[in-house]
Amino acid sequence: MAEKDPVEVVLDFIERVNSGNVDAIAAAMTEDHLFVDALGARFSGREMMRTGWRMYHQMIPDYKVSHEEIFAKGNTVAVLGSARGTYSADGKLEKKNFWEIPAAWKAVVRDGLIAVWQVYADNQPVRKLMGDANP
Repeated sequence: MAEKDPVEVVLDFIERVNSGNVDAIAAAMTEDHLFVDALGARFSGREMMRTGWRMYHQMIPDYKVSHEEIFAKGNTVAVLGSARGTYSADGKLEKKNFWEIPAAWKAVVRDGLIAVWQVYADNQPVRKLMGDANP
């Protein structure tokens, strides 16, 4: 069986993230998946991330990632693009809570699944909308 192209695996993962289907997102991760957020916090394990994605999509139900450029070296893929969504503390999507930021991601693909997903972005606009006193 031929190994899946890492870029195709990453593009599929982005589609899953954009769908908001948390179980589909989790199905594309390795069991020992590592997520590193924009502040450097590390979260390990598919089930932890299933919970994390569920919480994130509740906070930002229309979260979307877009890509402009993708570079690959072996099983490591870099994605340059943007992220956007509307922060919703109460289930409402109000225009004043919409944000869009430039972003980049590093993915490591193993056995056709995402083993590492690392975010590089200035998420200060999002933290400000969430009421962070020191965004």
